[in-house]
Amino acid sequence: MTGIELKSSAFTDHAPVPRRYALEGENVSPPLAWSGVPDDAAELVLMCEDPDAPSGNFVHWIVVGVDPHSDGVSEGQSPPGGTELVNGYGRPGWGGPHPPPGDESHHYVFHLYALAEPCVLPDAPRADDVRQAVERQELADGTLIGLYRR
Repeated sequence: MTGIELKSSAFTDHAPVPRRYALEGENVSPPLAWSGVPDDAAELVLMCEDPDAPSGNFVHWIVVGVDPHSDGVSEGQSPPGGTELVNGYGRPGWGGPHPPPGDESHHYVFHLYALAEPCVLPDAPRADDVRQAVERQELADGTLIGLYRR
């Protein structure tokens, strides 16, 4: 499997996510850029999750149907062609970091997947539905991890 390079102009891998992108900040999605998507990719799927959340893996962003010929997304925007699904806060789109006060830094894992076929999802898909679809069709992926604490 080939690797996709995923990065942000707002923070580097394993570095703090600026407060602007957090729930108590401006709660805008960070800018992302990617390269190395396989030419035969049918679509991209973008997920951001916090595996350190007290309730387990907390979903901050899921976007399916992203244009495989795109190379990134601007701050506060939805990726080109993408459909934003409901996050862990119960709303579609980006939901910024908001770990419990006093916790050690939580890891916000941005994961971009290139799929061989378009994602087939049930009505009102959940994160697990997206993960299963990705597992069946994944050609390549890339990860960027941001840290945040309150």
